[in-house]
Amino acid sequence: MSEMSFEELLNESMKEIHVGEVIEGKVIGVHKDYAVLNIGYKADGILKAFDYSRDGNLDLTTVLKNDDVLMVKVKKLNDGEGQVLLSRKELIQSQVNDKLKALYESNEVQTGKVIKVTSGGLVCEIEPDVNVFVPKSLVSNKPFEDLNAYDGQNIQFVISEFNPIRNKCIGDRKRLIVAEEKARKAEALAKINVGDVIEGTVTNVLDYGVFVDVGNIDGLLHISEMGWGKIKNPKKTYNVGDKVKVLVREINGDKISLTTKFPDENPWLLARVNYALGKTVKGKVVRMTDYGAFVALDNYIDALLHVSEISREKVKKPEDVLTIGQEIEAKVIDYNEAEKRISLSMKALLPEPEKKAEDKNDIVDVNIEEYAKEMEKNEEKGEA
Repeated sequence: MSEMSFEELLNESMKEIHVGEVIEGKVIGVHKDYAVLNIGYKADGILKAFDYSRDGNLDLTTVLKNDDVLMVKVKKLNDGEGQVLLSRKELIQSQVNDKLKALYESNEVQTGKVIKVTSGGLVCEIEPDVNVFVPKSLVSNKPFEDLNAYDGQNIQFVISEFNPIRNKCIGDRKRLIVAEEKARKAEALAKINVGDVIEGTVTNVLDYGVFVDVGNIDGLLHISEMGWGKIKNPKKTYNVGDKVKVLVREINGDKISLTTKFPDENPWLLARVNYALGKTVKGKVVRMTDYGAFVALDNYIDALLHVSEISREKVKKPEDVLTIGQEIEAKVIDYNEAEKRISLSMKALLPEPEKKAEDKNDIVDVNIEEYAKEMEKNEEKGEA
């Protein structure tokens, strides 16, 4: 057997490596833009700064020193100068992808720290170099929320989308919030029954009503249910934070309808006595239409005075005779408790007009005795 040359012996002692393989290297030289590693191969490995981490401005002398040992991935066997190109970034990314894939498949709730706020959402770090992006639309179920409030905070989410090829990992916090609210609503609903009287807190005021927190769940107090009187603008009556006593009127699924029309305060309970048919009442003109005027009998009950019932004279429009705020006296001519309707008449209280004298030419005074005698004489002449 012939003796092997020194180069052959050296090659024999060196291990074989392949592109994509993960190997161990020892730092034998560090520069700002690259580091040289002994990888136990016939050629040294070169680790450039942009292959060390995602930080494109990194100075390797600040993170590496001679004799440091680190795991790297073989990127290229020959960089054109006989050296092996290495990448720590690709190895870390591969490990991160494996980690994220496992988290995605587990569907478990993750906790991450918000390390960056962008116009599109939040960048969250689960652990060093393991980041998840939570889009603005999936941060909360409340629109127009200020994302800067989350900066530096720990938030929870589930990984809803993972695509290693596109380097895409999406977190969903909104799903957790919706699920929590649903569970909280279910628990709260189990404690509430129709007919319950609750002191709640106003959480939102809208044109058509207000939402009231009645115990970890909001109910709607519609404008039509705001007491026995008439409310035109809820924003002039209620403010967020106001305490209000409400009655649970209806429960439909997870929707609660509220009212402040308490039955024992119903003004119509006394109306059948105070405003009975045929009774004379007093009230104040509060508004007018072409067909009549509405008269407030008290703070809660209005009655209709039809234009035809204002006077015995012909009235074209109520404002021709009446004014807003005018006190009037009228007679109740219709009372309908079922439809909450009362009709009045001022005309009914006016005296009946005097009857006109009959035409005298049509009236003849007759003396019955004289008329009978005249008839007797005419009969005797006829017989003669």
